[in-house]
Amino acid sequence: MRCVHRRRTPGDTAVTDRGWQERRELPIGRRVAQLRARRGMSQQVFADRIGKSKSWVDKVERGVRRLDRLSVIETIARVLGVTPDLLAGRRAPQATVTEVAPAVERVREALVRYDNPTACVTDLDQQVAYAYTAYRHAQHLQVLRMLPDLLTTARHTPATLPAPPPDLLVRVYRLTAQVLVKLGEADLAWLAADRAMTTAQGDPRRTAVAVVPLAQTLRAQRRGRLALAVTTTALRELDPVSSPDAPPQYATLTGTLMVEAALAAASYGDATNAGNLTDQAACLAKGHHDSDGFGQTTVDLARALAATTLGDHTLAIAIHRSATRTAGWHRLAAEHRAAHLVDMSHAYLAIADHQAAARVLVAADQIAPAETRTRPTARAALIAVLRAGPTPADLTRLATHVGLTPQP
Repeated sequence: MRCVHRRRTPGDTAVTDRGWQERRELPIGRRVAQLRARRGMSQQVFADRIGKSKSWVDKVERGVRRLDRLSVIETIARVLGVTPDLLAGRRAPQATVTEVAPAVERVREALVRYDNPTACVTDLDQQVAYAYTAYRHAQHLQVLRMLPDLLTTARHTPATLPAPPPDLLVRVYRLTAQVLVKLGEADLAWLAADRAMTTAQGDPRRTAVAVVPLAQTLRAQRRGRLALAVTTTALRELDPVSSPDAPPQYATLTGTLMVEAALAAASYGDATNAGNLTDQAACLAKGHHDSDGFGQTTVDLARALAATTLGDHTLAIAIHRSATRTAGWHRLAAEHRAAHLVDMSHAYLAIADHQAAARVLVAADQIAPAETRTRPTARAALIAVLRAGPTPADLTRLATHVGLTPQP
């Protein structure tokens, strides 16, 4: 049966990261307990993974024992799959454009270098997991600083060490491409995405993982038809793998590809294909809760982006307002939420609602500052709002942070 998407009634929504203040005020032991429980780990299992006793963990979680050694905090954060800053309840220092540029250049050098490196990352699986966690929290400068070493390992492994599995290498190249697309480096992102495709070696699942950043890169290069072609091909190849007995992540990967295909279709004006693909993705999203990067809210945000890409900005805003009121919105990664708000600022600008554009940009900055302070598309939206006339004080402060001067 074909799922039919019903338009929701637009309304006001609070899109700021309302939970941040509460998380910041929690004692670190309480945060450890909450994160451990969410990951389904008992105190004993968690203690074994961090090399401590169950009694030690219990005392930390109850606040009897202080957790103040950086090395221990980093170990706990790695096991829980979060950044040390999030675990400690503080925001990481925010990157500026001047800091990002040289970091991108080092990634470029790592991608195009073909000599034999003298060092590599030995715990690649842990480092890749940590890099992805940093990406989900939009700590783009931190990710950029990690990528050269990760790419070195992806390019070459000394004979004394086992070769990293292709799955990990595909993920390294995928992450590289996704970060570079965000930062306006589409040509360099294409190189990383192409490496991901080559490393996938024709395996349907690995290829599907690699196609996601490739499609994003092609869209950034205004090659939507090619992006649709690669995503639909990957979907056909993945379909036999996605049997009823396949792991749940296969459905997530299939849904993610459908969303990327829909956005590719929208990018060159194919509203019919975009609508059909998001309908299919919505059917597949049933039972998913967005925390793994795919679910009904994820699909709704894609509908909003597709709508504004197709020129229906009013529909895009209506979907946006409805989706950001759901529980699924708060389950999404900070990077995803802030990136969506930046996209919606352009929708508001298109209907000349500059005050609303300012509000969502400020909200995005509260959730994930790197999304507003380092991305060219956010900078363009900020400039447009500043040129429109008087701006709210909080947006003026944001503009000053990124080196923009409000119009007199």
